[in-house]
This record gives sequence, C-alpha cells and structure tokens, in this order.
Amino acid sequence: MTNATFHPAPEGRRPTDETTAQQGPKHGTVSPESRGRTTIGDTVAAKIAGMAAREVPGIHNLGSGMARAIGGVRERMPGGQPSVTRGVSVEVGERQAAVDLDVVVDYGYPITEVAAEVRINVIAAMERMTGLEVVEVNIAVNDVDIPGDEDDDGEQRVE
Repeated sequence: MTNATFHPAPEGRRPTDETTAQQGPKHGTVSPESRGRTTIGDTVAAKIAGMAAREVPGIHNLGSGMARAIGGVRERMPGGQPSVTRGVSVEVGERQAAVDLDVVVDYGYPITEVAAEVRINVIAAMERMTGLEVVEVNIAVNDVDIPGDEDDDGEQRVE
C-alpha cells in the first residue's frame, strides 16, 4: 500500500489518483488542460486537410471528376460556396488521423513532388492545429489540368 496525500476535491467532485498526480504547484489545484476532454470531428480535420492541400503550388483542385462537376453546379447556385472538404476524407481516432485526398494537378508540375509537398503541408497543418498524429496521407491523382481545356463543369478556364 502506498502513502498518498489527500487533497480535497473541488465542490461536487471526488478526488482520484489521476487528479492528485496532475495537481499543479498551487495547493492542490488541477491544471486547466487536464480538466475535461477535447474531441476533434472528422469534418474539422477534413477542412484543415483540404485547406492545407490547396495551398500547395501545382494543386489545381480537389475531388474526383463527378464530385467536381456536382460541386461546380452547387457553387453557381445563389448562396453556393465552394466545398473545402470536397475530395477529402479523414478518419480521426483518439490520438491519430488518416487522410485520403483526390487531387487534380496542374499540367507541367512533377506529380511526385506535388504529392510530397501536399503530404508535408497536410501533416504539418493537421498536427499543429489538432495535436493528432497523422499516420498517413494517401493521395489519388485523378486528373491533370491542361490550360485551355474545358473543365468538367463545361466552362473553359481562363487564367
């Protein structure tokens, strides 16, 4: 049996070995970061991953052909906004996350280098903003955008 010091718990809470072990230097107070649990939803993580992927030079768009076509129609509707999570799938666990991305790369950019930069940017943003360890970032390159060609939504792109 160990000798443990008893510290009174805040009103309405029972002390545990964990709370006494995490007590701060001020007379039995529990540090704020250990009071409660934070969960991060898949949608939040997908938005972070989508924004980080779009920041990389050479990424034209995210999403497969059909998702981009449907998204293009939605964006043209009154009040429609581009979907940050289109082409992004994230599975979030307690301490880890896995990311899947469907991307379109601009013609002329080395695909393997763009994919490597996307991985670096997504991992850095996700780990910095969520504190989760990103165990993998899988990238499917579904298309190459050629300037002057018609996009999937039927409009010609002008740069």
